[in-house]
Amino acid sequence: MTRPQHALLLDVSGRRVVVVGGGPVAARRAARLIEDGADVVVVAPALCEDLADHAAADRLTWHAREYAGGDLDGAWLVHTATGDRGVDDAVAADAEAARLWCVRADDAGASSAWSPAVARSGDVTVAVGAGGDPRRAVALRDAVALLLDTGALPLRRRRPVRGSVVLVGGGPGDPGLITTRGRRALAEADVVVVDRLAPRALLADLDPAVEVIEAGKSPHAHTLTQAQINDVLVERAQAGKQVVRLKGGDPFLLGRGGEEVLACIEAGVPVEVVPGVTSALAVPAAAGIPVTHRGLARQLTILSAHDATPDWRVLARLEGTLVLLMGVAQLPAHTRALLAHGKDPGTPVAIVENGTLPGQRTTVGTLADIADRARERGVGNPAVVVVGDVAAMADVLA
Repeated sequence: MTRPQHALLLDVSGRRVVVVGGGPVAARRAARLIEDGADVVVVAPALCEDLADHAAADRLTWHAREYAGGDLDGAWLVHTATGDRGVDDAVAADAEAARLWCVRADDAGASSAWSPAVARSGDVTVAVGAGGDPRRAVALRDAVALLLDTGALPLRRRRPVRGSVVLVGGGPGDPGLITTRGRRALAEADVVVVDRLAPRALLADLDPAVEVIEAGKSPHAHTLTQAQINDVLVERAQAGKQVVRLKGGDPFLLGRGGEEVLACIEAGVPVEVVPGVTSALAVPAAAGIPVTHRGLARQLTILSAHDATPDWRVLARLEGTLVLLMGVAQLPAHTRALLAHGKDPGTPVAIVENGTLPGQRTTVGTLADIADRARERGVGNPAVVVVGDVAAMADVLA
């Protein structure tokens, strides 16, 4: 019958913890203690490579000898992992006499304390014990860690904390293409300020108490202005809320993420950026188009094409691949400008609509005829336009 175990988390930072033993097991115990800020003292005649590295970097104190009486003086906690039953018994007995908790690597049943398998995600720590079966505990720990990292567990704080803002790049559309860090930020959010092209299917998984604020933008139709979005982020964070700004693609690629970060910094609000998979790369890839390919293209130019007036003379002369974002409405004008400045009319062009989503569709042609083909097929936004030799690979690799 398993003895009752009282679970407790310890703050060991700055406190003396003695590890007896110099092998790999002792090294694993010491590494965790060092990570948690303990004052680690190792007693062993010799050290394995990992422990030796810690000693050389002054991350622990090493007494290069066998265990002796008095080694536990001043300690708050003891780990013994010598591989010698007699030595471990002696350490455990001395710890018991000194009223110190002792974790034995050789015999969990003879220990007065146990090291659980620990899953950490942000400021959340979950300790898993499994009746003295370390492998079982590790398997459970790994399962819990995955759920924490992917935001599948309820991570919203229930006690007031200082508010903050996280800019999350949601990827090109498919909700499975958000990063695990971004998914966890959503699970922690009190407020989500969401764009039109963000992976909106993820909103259905939010706690019902989470406030969702629409900040979608389409050409000439903004739910909120950029200044209003900045104000919302700052105001909610200053009210003690954990705010997620959920964007499509990557926050720093034509997403005005820099402006939002600066607004938070100027207001003294903690802010973090979680990069995302940009549609400029992912959408062509989903259509079988590598934006760089040996022998065809070794450079990439990305252009915001919905309201910009770029130097088409320079763009027409560039080698490699040109990717136009938000450029469908101006496609006839853009193709005419490239042709007028000397771009080969036979240059392959591909337009990928609704990339990574169930309605994904690709229209291919050349610089000379793609505008007509797009009009005939009723091509619309959201879409990514790829100009260059690699665009011809859509028919081959899709």
